[in-house]
Amino acid sequence: MSEAIEGGCFCGRIRYRLKDRPMFVHCCHCSDCQRQTGSAFVLNGILEAENVELLRGEPVMVTLPTSSGRPHDVYRCADCQSALWSDYGRRKWLSFVRIATLDRPSGFPPDVHIYTRSKLDWVPLPDGAKAFDEYYDMQALWPKESLARRDRAHANAKG
Repeated sequence: MSEAIEGGCFCGRIRYRLKDRPMFVHCCHCSDCQRQTGSAFVLNGILEAENVELLRGEPVMVTLPTSSGRPHDVYRCADCQSALWSDYGRRKWLSFVRIATLDRPSGFPPDVHIYTRSKLDWVPLPDGAKAFDEYYDMQALWPKESLARRDRAHANAKG
């Protein structure tokens, strides 16, 4: 990477660095994300958990219920409660970094819009955006190098 990708919480207590670019970026419009963020959607950059490096502070983990029943562990600042990243399904090897907590979030536009069946009517999607009522076929949409990174991280987690 030519430039450090850093981010942090609202109050500045927690700072982190991504050691690599996200493999893929979701703009999720599901009702769970809407309620958890108090917004119309959330932008998540998916990358290997080992590529999220804490520079300062220590987040607290809060487990949130989901409509799927799978655990959703959100890592937040204990002071300002900013959500920094998540572990959906308690995999431990994959992190979903909140793009808006990066210092330069504009550099990470969404690759897909998911769960658009619950998208708020007044949120327009860009022309040509890849949008799905629910989820999508990763093999068809993720770049080959991103799929390879994901496969390596999964294999390493299994031991």
